[in-house]
Amino acid sequence: MKKLLVTGSNGLLGQKITEAILKYEQPPFEYIASSRGVDRYGESAYLYLDLDITQYEQVAEAIDRHQPDVIINTAAMANVDACERNPEKSYEVNVNAVSNLVGICERKNIHFIHLSTDFVFDGEEGPYEEDDLPNPVNTYGKHKLTAEKLIQQSTCRWSIVRTILVYGIVRDLSRSNIVLWAKNALESGQSIRVVNDQWRMPTLAEDLAKACLTIAERSATGLYHISGKDMFSICEIVEAVAEHYHLDASFICKEQSASLGQDARRPKRTGFILEKAYERLDYVPHSFGEGLKLLDEQLKLLQA
Repeated sequence: MKKLLVTGSNGLLGQKITEAILKYEQPPFEYIASSRGVDRYGESAYLYLDLDITQYEQVAEAIDRHQPDVIINTAAMANVDACERNPEKSYEVNVNAVSNLVGICERKNIHFIHLSTDFVFDGEEGPYEEDDLPNPVNTYGKHKLTAEKLIQQSTCRWSIVRTILVYGIVRDLSRSNIVLWAKNALESGQSIRVVNDQWRMPTLAEDLAKACLTIAERSATGLYHISGKDMFSICEIVEAVAEHYHLDASFICKEQSASLGQDARRPKRTGFILEKAYERLDYVPHSFGEGLKLLDEQLKLLQA
């Protein structure tokens, strides 16, 4: 049985990968979860490592000791405005740490699967195919693209998974996502400012986790676009959340991007053409409405 090491396992995607592996009747991998601090998922059915990917010696020692066959790197500095304010920290996490992982994977013949982003594109001609030309407009996108190029130039077996606006719920999550943010704010009667001039295809975390595990199981290499199948403006996403949960949409203040004064510029319209994932990974994403219904079921279980 192959060994799979996941970095960033405390994040939303990392926890969904853990959850998916634990649901297998016969797991395809010996599973090693790793992240900074204690294990937020908190099960005993796998090995957990307290691991900071920016600490090269720590990472190299862990990989030497446990000898994984596949690494899925979900760890990142993904707060776009924070990356703009602190580009040095962004480069350390989103580029240097990836470069170190790639070097280790080259030496040890490990299949390296790396999570990237729609923000490698400028948003002028979305939705995008895998071979469309990237042109990032902010520090986060530039650093993720730099990491992609390092991976593509390496001699290890590699896969890059670009995704968009991941949403979902887990028991213990350090960062929110657009669905939970909108739901919680509207439930508490807060006015929220939401842009109506940016378009995305929101991605259910379960769908992304399944795609990553399919890539690992099939040893599928190359670049893959993985997202939801529905295109919305950011405002339409929040309005759909309000409608689904019967919340007062009058608290939603529609804004132009320029009026928010955010540190990082955002691409206007991204979105992905998913044909490659459909054909090669048998990828079947949920609709956004289906994703919200799944979140309902999960919330009820957490509150039970």
